[in-house]
Amino acid sequence: MKVLSLLVSFAAAVSALAVRQADVVSDLKTLVSSPSSVNAEIRARWSDYNAPLPAVVVSVQAEKDIATIIKYCTKIGIPFLAQNGGIGWGKTFSLGKWGVVIDLSNLNKVTVAADKTTATIGGGASIGETVAAANAVGALIITGNCNCVGALGAMLGGGYEGNLMGEVGFGVDNIISMRVVIATGEILTVSSTSHPELFWALRGAGPNFGIVVSATVRAMPATEEDRTAFINNLLFSPDKLEQVAQAVEDLPLTPQQRVYLVLTSSGEPLNEPSILVTGFLRKGTNETGRAAFAPFYDIGPVSQSSAITTYDHWNDANIGFCNRGGRKPSYSSTITGMSAQKWPEIWELYKGFQAKGLNSAVLVERYNLTKAKSASLDSTAMNEALRRDAFSQAIVIPWYDDASLDVEALEFGSKVRALWTRSSNPKNDPTYANFAFGDETNTAIYGTGLARLKTLKKKYDPKRVFTQWFPIQS
Repeated sequence: MKVLSLLVSFAAAVSALAVRQADVVSDLKTLVSSPSSVNAEIRARWSDYNAPLPAVVVSVQAEKDIATIIKYCTKIGIPFLAQNGGIGWGKTFSLGKWGVVIDLSNLNKVTVAADKTTATIGGGASIGETVAAANAVGALIITGNCNCVGALGAMLGGGYEGNLMGEVGFGVDNIISMRVVIATGEILTVSSTSHPELFWALRGAGPNFGIVVSATVRAMPATEEDRTAFINNLLFSPDKLEQVAQAVEDLPLTPQQRVYLVLTSSGEPLNEPSILVTGFLRKGTNETGRAAFAPFYDIGPVSQSSAITTYDHWNDANIGFCNRGGRKPSYSSTITGMSAQKWPEIWELYKGFQAKGLNSAVLVERYNLTKAKSASLDSTAMNEALRRDAFSQAIVIPWYDDASLDVEALEFGSKVRALWTRSSNPKNDPTYANFAFGDETNTAIYGTGLARLKTLKKKYDPKRVFTQWFPIQS
């Protein structure tokens, strides 16, 4: 056994030496087509905490170049990561010394069909670009709520976010077909009738099985009125927090409605910790909007504002969340209720850390889940508990610059997550992958579909070249 171990170590050393001697940049420049480009520059990621740092960045403009890069990296044994928005914060990324980032941001074309019932979204399109394309032709497409996030990245992880979610279900429920480059470098079109097993796996565990070049998704025609919403912002004093949390739980949400509770900074110049409720009602008026959120108005906010907002501005309030850089090791939980009595303790934890990390936040995102629950059992690879046993998503985001605060930030985040837990160990609780920290179990991320995913992983990626995003354990 000792001799075998030495041989394995020697082989690994020889491989590493070969990679060091190879000029990866030069190799890739000769392999990819123009106008794809190869360099060592990377756009700043959303979080610097455990951010993947590549040696080489290839900005691709053709799907065949993605296939070429996968084959090259696999052949010489270096890791790679496809990136669009660069927002993902899970700590599972590991590119080593010679890793390659495949930048998809130039593959950002969004085309809405003439009848406005479908749209094809490029793998590099952001949510903002997707919304702009849909709005320009009078259509609506389910996306997340932050314009800087990659539209398909959010969908492939599940798509448990978005102002239209109550009406159309999760993002994964709205994918019709995809063009994907798999581990062999083969380029496939997958759908419910073409490679259906892979189609299932990609919708919820996508980055474990390939790089999606484009996806055709459902859209819906929308008049100018259809593309408006009542959006309000209500600030509350700390003594009202438990009442507010209970109101979030008790509010009877319609499919056109969503509500967030956010512990956030008041902004410059004071940057004081604040308690914010923000509501959304599609096609709402000032009258119907106030009625839909009446329980919060009845509690008595210290300040309030509202507006009828057009589709292209629905995500404006989240622009600040798109600021890149800083350290943001974020935790989340799929909660089954608000547990209102715990929120004063969460508030105290938040105040304690926010004094050092001014932009830190705690938020609960609540949507009507009736449509999501109507999907057939195991229709996608997304954890079924997120449909069947969920009230909302809860996220805590420590946000700071000084790396010496890492230990304190992780303690803050883990303590808040523990207050949300439904079990003795939050790492075992059902967790939405796009919001997860990275210490959760595979079962927490993938739920009852894990065994099927493991089988498909062996079939489609036996060499395990896709292992950056919440990797499926063998």
